[in-house]
Amino acid sequence: MMTFLRSFASLSVVCLAIGYAPPTKADPMAQAWDIDAPSPKIPTKPQSYGERIGEKAVSSFANLATGWLEMPKNVINTTNQSNIIYGFTGGLAKGMIHTAGRMGVGIADLITLPLATKPMIYPLYIWEDFDVDTNYGDVMRLHEPPRRTQDTTLPPVPQAAPPVPATAPAPESVPPVQYPADTNRKIDAIFNKEMMK
Repeated sequence: MMTFLRSFASLSVVCLAIGYAPPTKADPMAQAWDIDAPSPKIPTKPQSYGERIGEKAVSSFANLATGWLEMPKNVINTTNQSNIIYGFTGGLAKGMIHTAGRMGVGIADLITLPLATKPMIYPLYIWEDFDVDTNYGDVMRLHEPPRRTQDTTLPPVPQAAPPVPATAPAPESVPPVQYPADTNRKIDAIFNKEMMK
């Protein structure tokens, strides 16, 4: 029994050492996600309160039911990014963490169902963008109503021109400042001394 534990521990250390090199050389911003960018599955047209709540309820139940799929997803993605040994060890660990995260987001969405908040997780459903690592955004960000620039049904209001002064006063001419030659020589000596250093 003791030899099995020792061999398992040494095998784990070797697997982590072999598999650790490829992820350290990967670009960390390669899969960065902009939380404010519209998702292809999230409609960009204005939604009613009921539509937002319905979408939130569906995503919360889907994340609770399919959260366990993060484990095979991360094993596959990590294996494709590095090697099979690190894919099974690191990918499984990463998948367990994302499983807890996805199910936690599902619970949080279910508890705060009456609030029409933006999605906290990307991809919203596990089957969307299967090759992209799961990312988490801001928590409890409310949907803001779209800002209106100008109502096109009303004619534009004419704006008055700014008043023009009758005559502008002419600027006074300022005589140039004349320094004595003695001051110029001192400044030149200091400059030359500093430049020689």
